[in-house]
Amino acid sequence: MRTLRILAFVSVAWLTALGCVSTASPPTTLTLKAQPTAAVEVDPERLRTHVTALIGTSRPRNSQNPLALDQAAGYISREFAAAGYAIYEQRYQVEGQPYKNIIARFGPVTAPRIVVGAHYDVAGQGPGADDNASGVAGLIELARLVSQQKPALGYCVEFVAYTLEEPPHFGKPTMGSAVHAKSLKQEAARVRLMISLEMIGYYSDAPNSQQLPPSFLRSGSFSSTGNFIAVVGRKGATDPIGLVAQAMRLGSDIPVEAVLSSLLMGAGLSDQLNYWNEGYSAVMITDTAFYRNANYHKTTDLPDTLHYPKMAETVEGLYYVLLSL
Repeated sequence: MRTLRILAFVSVAWLTALGCVSTASPPTTLTLKAQPTAAVEVDPERLRTHVTALIGTSRPRNSQNPLALDQAAGYISREFAAAGYAIYEQRYQVEGQPYKNIIARFGPVTAPRIVVGAHYDVAGQGPGADDNASGVAGLIELARLVSQQKPALGYCVEFVAYTLEEPPHFGKPTMGSAVHAKSLKQEAARVRLMISLEMIGYYSDAPNSQQLPPSFLRSGSFSSTGNFIAVVGRKGATDPIGLVAQAMRLGSDIPVEAVLSSLLMGAGLSDQLNYWNEGYSAVMITDTAFYRNANYHKTTDLPDTLHYPKMAETVEGLYYVLLSL
């Protein structure tokens, strides 16, 4: 694990050249800022514990099993509360069935906001260790780290565990993240950035363990080894993918790739889509899902297939992102 380092100066011209100086809606400039050295370490075994607990519901935690979703939501709520947070439930109904997002906040809700979110439901009958218990485990540990360290951020961090990301709700207003993003818009919240954690647990150092879409193969600039984490965003002034990737590299030892969504088929297949739709800046943090993990949406997506030390590095990098924006 790495000690977070001081980022003393960042060239605005360099950031602009990368397309990394960003504005959200309403306009808020995002730039990397200097931070004092802060040693942080995420315990990989805590991540394993969270993943194991989340897949241990009585039935698969999909939209057909609201009680199983409630079990997962209860676990997340207890972990947020144990880290010192007040818990907020964003409840709504779909065809008479109750569903809810679980929310914890650090900082005043009246301040500008950065949203970090991950969905806790699964597709079909699979256990969903990587998709997406890994993202929720990272969310819990990032929230714990922020509560423990109590950094002076100057904004509110909203940690959100979403329900109903997976089919048959994906792309519909019933998605938990669609409900949350719409509520932020309705209250005119000043959202600086949304970070979606979508499958952050599967890594391999084996040659050719990373599948690549044709656009990547033509570029020759991406690794064919599946040992990196990707920051996926849209090209333009409102999605600072280069800035987030740079902060993650400074805060951890895991290799980080910045990826334009236009080059990656399936790049919009997660909760950041709903924040893009509402005009907010958003990025996805991912191990690239089905481009790497053959267990995607299968019953073989189990806890023992994940690499918890690399997951821990990813969370440490995300903490530095929060320090740096």
